Amino acid sequence: MPAYNAARTLEQTVRDLPGEVDVKILVDDGSSDETLEVAGDLGLRVFAHDRNYGYGRNQQTCYREALAAGADVVVMVHPDYQYTPLLVNAMAGMVASGVYDVVLGSRILGGGALKGGMPRYKYVANRFLTAFQNLFTDAKLSEYHTGFRAFTADVLRALPLLENSDDFVFDNEMLAQCIYFGFRIGEISCPTKYFQEASSINFRHSVKYGLGVVATTLKLALERLGIVNLRLFRPTGRKLDMRYYQAPNETARPLAPTETF
Repeated sequence: MPAYNAARTLEQTVRDLPGEVDVKILVDDGSSDETLEVAGDLGLRVFAHDRNYGYGRNQQTCYREALAAGADVVVMVHPDYQYTPLLVNAMAGMVASGVYDVVLGSRILGGGALKGGMPRYKYVANRFLTAFQNLFTDAKLSEYHTGFRAFTADVLRALPLLENSDDFVFDNEMLAQCIYFGFRIGEISCPTKYFQEASSINFRHSVKYGLGVVATTLKLALERLGIVNLRLFRPTGRKLDMRYYQAPNETARPLAPTETF
């Protein structure tokens, strides 16, 4: 669970996680509220960044610590309760079956996005960007912008995730990498909830994210055509470094912005 100021919704999220989940990890990205205290009370395996590094960097730490814990299947759940944790078993099962390498919880399948309160401008932008991406990637997904995702451990080890942005477009870059490297992607219908306590990026950040999505899609298309050669899509790009391991409940020291391997 990549967390930032999630104290008000964290307990509800954790309570709805299926009992079969072996390890529950939360990485706090410099929250100013009581996220760490609530997470500790809930018995989560907690790691804390020393400051706010961004959503993408938070995910890097989440995946690194999940792999260090021995996970074979990793499901990312946002602790803001926008996506229902009740589907974790279903998504993990689709991955564990060997049918898919990646599974996305789609807010679009089943028509639940607007019913769940997604702002109409975000819905329209989602549909436009998804159509644009399907045209250039030929992946034919119902949406590329969900934050509810399941991966095999092999996917997380293979992708050059340290080449990705620290910002929200990390999600889209990661999915573009999955498409480029030929991983099998499945989807499951997932209801969504938009409410006051649920985190949501504002209009300015939404525009920045949208432009980043367009850029990422064009980079993928140009890479496939052999016009560019980007480290984002290189098998030799920087991957999660498993020498970086912190014992449970210690403070994780994320890489500084200029630190590389």
